[in-house]
Amino acid sequence: MRRTYLWRLLKLLTVTAGLVLSAHILLSRVTLSKHPRKPSPLPAEEYRLISPETYEYVLNQPAVCGDRTRAPFLVFMVPVAPLEAAAREAVRKTWGAPGRDTLTLFYVGLPEGGRGSSAQLELEEESRTHADIIQVNFQDSYQNLTIKTMMMMSWLATHCPNASYAMKVDADVFVNVFYLLRRLRRSPARGFITGSVISDGRPRRDSSSKWHLSEELYPEDSFPPYVSGAGYVFSADLAPRISWASRFTRWIPLEDVYVGLCLRVLAVRPVYSLSLPTFGNLFEVRQLEYDRCAFAQLVLANGFTSSQLLHMWQDFSKGHSSC
Repeated sequence: MRRTYLWRLLKLLTVTAGLVLSAHILLSRVTLSKHPRKPSPLPAEEYRLISPETYEYVLNQPAVCGDRTRAPFLVFMVPVAPLEAAAREAVRKTWGAPGRDTLTLFYVGLPEGGRGSSAQLELEEESRTHADIIQVNFQDSYQNLTIKTMMMMSWLATHCPNASYAMKVDADVFVNVFYLLRRLRRSPARGFITGSVISDGRPRRDSSSKWHLSEELYPEDSFPPYVSGAGYVFSADLAPRISWASRFTRWIPLEDVYVGLCLRVLAVRPVYSLSLPTFGNLFEVRQLEYDRCAFAQLVLANGFTSSQLLHMWQDFSKGHSSC
């Protein structure tokens, strides 16, 4: 009797939680659509900084997505520095390993020293071996992450238009690809973006901060809702739309906030990914102590070294299904 009561209570809580979450998402979308921003195009000189037409591919894999019948369900887009070969190899051997439904690509700019450097030669050799590196001819730096993100969106829209979903994800992140794929098969197919949603972000005016934004560059007092850049998932139809919205969105050096600004132009609001009935965040953009069964209930956790990823994956890939 007690077990039956608890089971009914759990079902009621789950249904209630789902209705509350659905109402929150619907209300958010209605609120945005009632008051869409009327964008003004950026001046040509200003847009040139983030325009795909400004840059050229040094390394490219234009045919890697194949035709419509072989288009990947999920594309992992991993921004990484040219010298981070160990990080790329760790991703290839863990959640980014080739799969029937997934494709993993690494996006880099130019290393210090440019195209004639030893780092560039090593990167080109790695590209010949793995055929998974996309390189564009801008200087790879933290300040240029927004440019890199826009190049990733442009690449996906141009060379992989038939993918279903994409995930922008850093190389130091643990991704539970098994759970993520199951969840995406129940997710909206269009106009969908999810991750760790930040809805109360504000610009930091302290000039010593890594995330400093001057009032001249960003005069508003708050940010629109955006998803943490450590890792977020979106329906692939958003890639060309975000690229289009960048024509109306002034560059700032915070790539995740910048994507949020583009989404505001599109009147698209990122949605929370919560586990029910506990309302736990599925995108933990912080480092957690590894626990197989706890990680089996997450999409991602953040902040691991390459050796940590390899060690965790050896255990997780074999035992997660038993949790």
